[in-house]
Amino acid sequence: MTEKTTLAIGSNGKTGRRVADRLRERGVTVRPGSRSGTPPFDWADPATWEPVLRGADSAYVTYYPDLAAPGAVEAVGELARRAADAGVRRLVLLSGRGEEAARRSEEAVRDSGAEWTVVRASWFNQNFDEGHLLEPVLGGTVVLPAGEVAEPFVDAGDIADVAVAALTEDGHAGQVYEVTGPRLLTFAEAAAEISGASGREVRYLPVSTDGYAATLVEYGMPAGEAELFAGMFAEILDGRNAFLGDGVQRALGRPPRDFADYAAEAAATGVWKG
Repeated sequence: MTEKTTLAIGSNGKTGRRVADRLRERGVTVRPGSRSGTPPFDWADPATWEPVLRGADSAYVTYYPDLAAPGAVEAVGELARRAADAGVRRLVLLSGRGEEAARRSEEAVRDSGAEWTVVRASWFNQNFDEGHLLEPVLGGTVVLPAGEVAEPFVDAGDIADVAVAALTEDGHAGQVYEVTGPRLLTFAEAAAEISGASGREVRYLPVSTDGYAATLVEYGMPAGEAELFAGMFAEILDGRNAFLGDGVQRALGRPPRDFADYAAEAAATGVWKG
C-alpha cells in the first residue's frame, strides 16, 4: 500500500501548524508548505509549487497574506489547477468568512477538478496570544476598527480539527463549513475575558480605519500591508459575521470551543505575563 502524503501550506501558521501536528498524530506523512520547508514553498514564486505538489495525495491550502489581497484569486486558482494535474486528490481551503474575494478563491478551487472542502473562518482566538494582537494585549490596549460589533471568535484548534477531518475522512467532499465559536462577543467583552483570565487590565479602544493603519505601522508593519489589513478588517468587522455557524458541529459532531476556555488555557502558559 502506497503511503499517503498531505501537503500543509502555511505549516508555520496558526492553523497550518496545528493541522500538520494533528495529521502526524494520525500517522499521516506531512510535507510542510513553507519557505523554510524542504522543498521550499513560496506563494510569490510559482516555480516552487510543482515540487511540493508532486506525490501529494491531499493538501491543506492557506494563502498569505490573505485571500482579500490582490492576486490571491489568481494564485489560488492556479495552484489548485496544478494540484489536480499533479494528482492531488483532495483540497481543503481555509477561507475568510464574509469576504467576497475569498468566495472567488473558493470558486477557483471548486473548478480545479479535485475533491474540495471549504473551511470558512473569521476571527481566531489565537490572534490575541500568537498573532498581531499579542503586543497590544501586553500593552493593555487592543485597538481595532470594529466599533461595538460582535464576533463569533473561533479557536484555531477547532479549525484544524475540521480541516484534518476533511483531509483524512470520507463524507466531507463538497462541503462548506462555516466555523465559529459557540457565542458572540464584542471586542470589549473579549478584552474583559482576557483581563479576568490573565489578571492584567486589558481594554478595547475602537478607532477609525486610518487610525488603525497608523497603529499597525507603529508596531512595525510596512505601510502598504498596514493599509491592506486595516481596510480588510474594517470591511469584515462591520457586523456581517455577527451570527453563529454550525461548521464545527457538522464536521466533528461536537460543539466548538468557548472563548473563556481558550483564555484560561492561554493565560496558564504565561504568554500574557509580559
